[in-house]
Amino acid sequence: MSKAKDKFSPEVEAAIKDLRKIPGVGKSIAMDLISIGIEKVSDLRAKNPLELYAESNRFAGCVQDRCLLYVFRCAVYFAETPANKQEPELLKWWNWKDSN
Repeated sequence: MSKAKDKFSPEVEAAIKDLRKIPGVGKSIAMDLISIGIEKVSDLRAKNPLELYAESNRFAGCVQDRCLLYVFRCAVYFAETPANKQEPELLKWWNWKDSN
């Protein structure tokens, strides 16, 4: 049995395409961001990753894997930092884990 391809409005498809420019963001996380009102990379500027994570958890109705917070931290860094100033290691979501 073949699985039908997800169909989205042109606006949602455009948002997914833009958000997937962020390292570590695929279609699923792009949809998570869209569900909380983030539709383009620039929407992430000046956002608090912890607040985004909490809002995403409220929308999902559960506490999601903490790795999503790390991706949100990376995404905000990507949105706020000019490309010529971005550090390659900080474009890897796993480098945004909580420090112990």
